[in-house]
Formats: sequence, C-alpha cells, structure tokens
Amino acid sequence: MKRGYEHSASTSVGPPQSRHRLNPPGDSSFLEDESSENLARKVAEHYSARTNQTLEEREASPIIHLKKLNNWIKSVLIQLYTRRGDSVLDLACGKGGDLIKWDKAKVGYYVGIDIAEGSIEDCRTRYNGDADQNLRRRKFTFPARLICGDCFEVRLDKVLEDDAPFDICSCQFALHYSWSTPARARRALANVSALLRPGGTFIGTMPDANVIIKKLREAEGLTFGNSVYWISFDEEYSEKKFKSSSPYGIKYKFHLEDAVDCPEWIVPFDVFKTLAEEYDLELVFAKNSHEFVHEYLKRPEFADLMRRLGALGDGNQDQSTLSQDEWEVAYLYLAFVLRKRGQPDTSRKRKANKGQMQIAKGDIMYLSGEP
Repeated sequence: MKRGYEHSASTSVGPPQSRHRLNPPGDSSFLEDESSENLARKVAEHYSARTNQTLEEREASPIIHLKKLNNWIKSVLIQLYTRRGDSVLDLACGKGGDLIKWDKAKVGYYVGIDIAEGSIEDCRTRYNGDADQNLRRRKFTFPARLICGDCFEVRLDKVLEDDAPFDICSCQFALHYSWSTPARARRALANVSALLRPGGTFIGTMPDANVIIKKLREAEGLTFGNSVYWISFDEEYSEKKFKSSSPYGIKYKFHLEDAVDCPEWIVPFDVFKTLAEEYDLELVFAKNSHEFVHEYLKRPEFADLMRRLGALGDGNQDQSTLSQDEWEVAYLYLAFVLRKRGQPDTSRKRKANKGQMQIAKGDIMYLSGEP
C-alpha cells in the first residue's frame, strides 16, 4: 500500500521494559461469516459493556499513561482547531470522555452520536454531572443533544437538519470501524461532509495502516504485540499482501489491555484521502502519534498540558511515565485534520439548536427503533 502522508520513524520514550509477548487466546465471539452490521453491533456491545472506572481503578490501569497521552493528543487537536462558540458534532462519542475538553474550548453547542446504548447513557450521566467521578464537576457551559445510532450506517443530514451546519466534527479512535465495507466508509464521510459548514474542520485519530502492515510483515507469523496489546490477522492474509483493488474489509483482531478487545479494519490512508476528496474534504495534515507528540510538545502551552495530564509525569514528585510498551501502542495510531472546501457564509444566521442543559433519558434520540 502506498503511503498517503509523510511518515516518520518510531522513536522511544521512557525506560525500555523487558516483557514477554502475549499470544492471543481464541476469539470465538466474532464469526468469520458475520455481516458487517452484526460485527458493528458486537463492537457496540463491547463498548457498552465497559463500565465507568473510579479514579483509583483508572490510575491502576496498565495503560494509564497511554490513556493520558491519547487525551493529550485529543486535547491538542481540539485546542488547535476549535473556536469559542463553535457548534460540535462528535461522531462515536462513546461515554463522553471529551466533554470536558470541549467545555474548556468554550464551544457553543454539542451533539454526540454513538451506536452503543450503554455508552450514550454514560455520556448523558457524565454531561448531567451525575457520574461518581464527576461529583465535584461544575455544570457544562454548553447545551447538548445525544443520539444513539450507527453514524456509519444511518444518513444523518435529515436527522440533524435543524442542528446543522456544524463548525467542527470529531471522530476519535473510531473511524476505522466504518472501513468494513465501501458503503459504510462512504456513509461516514458523506455524513461529515453534509453536516459541516464550508470551511469547517474534521479532526480525528485512527490506526495507522502503514505501521500495522509494516509490523505484520516484520512478524514471524500473523500475530504481533507486546505485554499490553496484540494484533492478529486471519490466515487469508498469510502472504501478507493486500490488493490495492480491495482496500475495504481488511479485518484484524485487536486486543489492548483494559480498553479494547474486538475486530477492527485497516484504513489505507491514500484511499481514505482520495475518498474524502470526493466529499469535498481536503487533507490539512496527518501525523503518526509519535511525530505529533514530538512536534506539539515543543509548544510551551502543550508541554504544560502534558505535565498537568501526567502522561510523562508531572516533572516534580511524579516520576512515572509511559512504558516502552505503551509508547509502541501509541505508534499504531495517527491524528488527522480535514477541511471542507468552500468559504463560510458569514451572513448566514445560525439556527436555534435543540440542545438542553440537562438531558433526561427520554431526550436521547434512537435512530434504530426503541431501546
């Protein structure tokens, strides 16, 4: 596969860890002949089943510093491309882990969509300030609306007709779930394009296909990883070759300790870039997470943010930092920014949104029938 962006070599942060590699157990929960719809549902069930962690449980996670690093990357993206008062569309919003980031960016309106009913309910609870870990949290300053549905399957322009256009769209660590079929990949980008205003921005993070394929080809078999993750490809990819004529549906199993255990799909970045252009979305940049960290850590305000989040320790008493294995996982991902063609219509008045400052269970819209 051709590289669709300038790619940098991996670098190391933190003390190397001498650990045994883990081999994946048999994964019988995802059958080979299942439809993409069933697979999407099982991915949703996986994330719904994950419970909210207490602060103590979170800090005890074997990938706590990786989680903090990913939060830093998302925070930097949001701070770089969000303006005060912006209207936000958060695709695959999950449990609302980025709500505080949007609040700090002083956005004006937020719509979150996720396929997992349990995650949307957790997001509602978090927004309302009812979650245990948010008892000391002040109320969010922006109205919000939550929708439960598959944003890679359902056409959203009619659903959000009264809310659009949005200034910024975000899809964090989820867009690769749309790459199981051409139809889903197209629906994802069509939804983004239809709902963004001209000049609007699409930010996100997703697996770096270049790195994953490189690691696969360097591995002795079809499985590779370390103490906190493993990736396994099926026997159909035993030759480790991928046809450029079939860039969709390249499935692998991904396990990340305390985070992910489900099928994912390769997103060849050159194909993603070309397809996005068909929907008037032009690439601003794509950077592997290692490159992203090294570039933006040079800026004092983001270096200070890194210290406050603690991914590399706080520079004082806390000397803990990313393990070498966590840093290797970070290398599996990239950050991207796309911009919708055209100039914003400054004369156009924004519609009144349907957001609320307190969201009841009955306020959640379900796009695929009653829960």
